[in-house]
Amino acid sequence: MSNPPAPQHCPTPRELDDLELLVGGALAPVTRFDEPGSPVTLSLPPDVAAAASAAGAVELVDPEGLPLARVTVPGGAVEPLAHPQFGPFRRHYLTPAQVRERYAGRTVVPVVDALTTAQVESLRGRGPLVLLALVGAGTPELSPVALLRATLTAADLLEDAAVVAVPLASHGDAGVDHELGLQVVANYAGPDPVVGLPEAGPDDTLPAPVAEIVERDQPGPQEQGLVLFFTGLSGSGKSTLARALMDRLLEQGTRTVTSLDGDVVRRNLSAGLSFSKADRETNIRRIGWVAAEISRHSGVAVCSPIAPFDETRQQVRAMVDEAGGAFFLVHVATPLEECERRDRKGLYAKARRGEIPEFTGISSPYEAPQDADVVVDTTGRTIDEALADVTDALAEAGYLDLRTEPTPVVEPTPAVEPGGAPGADRVETPAPEPERPLHVLFVCTANICRSPFMELMARRLAGPDANVTFASAGTHGFREHPMDEVMAGTLASRDVTDPGFRSRPLTPRLLDEADLVLTAEAAHRTFILDDHPGAFRKVFTLGQFAHALEQVEGDLSGRELLAVLGERRGAADHALDVADPYRRGAEAAETAAVGIEGLLRTVVPALTGTREAAR
Repeated sequence: MSNPPAPQHCPTPRELDDLELLVGGALAPVTRFDEPGSPVTLSLPPDVAAAASAAGAVELVDPEGLPLARVTVPGGAVEPLAHPQFGPFRRHYLTPAQVRERYAGRTVVPVVDALTTAQVESLRGRGPLVLLALVGAGTPELSPVALLRATLTAADLLEDAAVVAVPLASHGDAGVDHELGLQVVANYAGPDPVVGLPEAGPDDTLPAPVAEIVERDQPGPQEQGLVLFFTGLSGSGKSTLARALMDRLLEQGTRTVTSLDGDVVRRNLSAGLSFSKADRETNIRRIGWVAAEISRHSGVAVCSPIAPFDETRQQVRAMVDEAGGAFFLVHVATPLEECERRDRKGLYAKARRGEIPEFTGISSPYEAPQDADVVVDTTGRTIDEALADVTDALAEAGYLDLRTEPTPVVEPTPAVEPGGAPGADRVETPAPEPERPLHVLFVCTANICRSPFMELMARRLAGPDANVTFASAGTHGFREHPMDEVMAGTLASRDVTDPGFRSRPLTPRLLDEADLVLTAEAAHRTFILDDHPGAFRKVFTLGQFAHALEQVEGDLSGRELLAVLGERRGAADHALDVADPYRRGAEAAETAAVGIEGLLRTVVPALTGTREAAR
């Protein structure tokens, strides 16, 4: 019975580099993977290892799927199938035999970093040279391409220097890597002399054209590509914080920004994947790959998956590191109990009933990061408070400064009398600035029925001189839709019209800017507080707020009134809700209009300080 076909496998960058050196003879006397005592090893995933064992071999392919070699399993013997054909400066990747054929008699100089001016000068007068750029994964500080460009540029400054690229990878042990490096360089040099470069001193400078290459390859933290990776349980607030951070970045306008939110990615990049552990990890790796490519081109990627497993987060970090970006890990460490309390989708309840298998935090573990750059608990905090933890950490790390500056306090200045000098007998201060208007935000579901009625009717009742502004939004709001015709008709019968009204969805910024949020139903209030628990003192249902006013003595108004009600608010009783009239006919719309108008005739005068006049 014949063996099954050998499975294909794309090795790690380190293993691909080792493969190229094995095939070219640069690792001699090592000629295969997994020789006793050798750091040159090949690791296969369990499923590939099982298939390879059955077939007696595995076929190694490059990232584009080109078969490079067949490796026996067990044994590790390598049969070349093709040579790598693509990649920058591929013409400079030579085998030891090719180097000895082309450059026999030259002095060989191993290079692992950009040559300084002093190092270039030290090579003058040594005759023809071969600069052996060791560009394998993890070996140079510069990217492989940058090291080659820098070495080629330095070679142009010398009388006669050829450049050869050697993919000598790091194996994670400095002593082992040093011994392996000596072996590889000796194989390239053969009988020719090898000269080491003098150690670069702290005051050494780079030749100007080399310095430009290094600067482009290693930008400062504020110019470097950046992956902001938020991880945490479902309901922890990670997506909310990520969106708020996106807003800050876009407002600042100095970086290109891409959002890779978990749910959005699943609908687009990872459609078809299940919620099994394997598919969830595939989803995270896809996010990581895209984010790394964004960072490669100096962009900022904001990611907010659950990402419960440390191994996968480390894989993403490695992708970003390989791309030359910075990886900034934010652990949104809101406790499970709080996440369950916020569970407006009922996912945790379903998971506890066994209806959702492998649900993170319930039937599947969440491995809390030990390497987070910042840890944030959103329990009982506003978005801005929690976001400040992130923006402070980003600023301290030198990547971004998105901190909002406090409004400066302006000291009163003396009035100046004619003649340009302060008056001798009096010092005047400018009149105090008028109090900032009170911002009231009305919220319903789609922002096309109840909340626009509240906004427009409240504006009519308050009058043009009130120091109160009114706006509206929807928890699941349409964008740029006109008001529902039937509900608009109830306003027209009250001589209130605004044909220019257009709907908009509720956003964290609208919530932050509002001094008071009044919702049509208790469900809307719960929806808001699930993601924004710190706003609980300013979010009421319209009926709840009107009922609470009845318990307030005196003529409090404006912010003073809100401060009192924020501490003494009543319960959000569903009986006080304004029922949704959408698509339920003119009678339902008029019933809602009558209810809203009655409540507003209590609420608006209290806010504007005109209750006596309203009576």
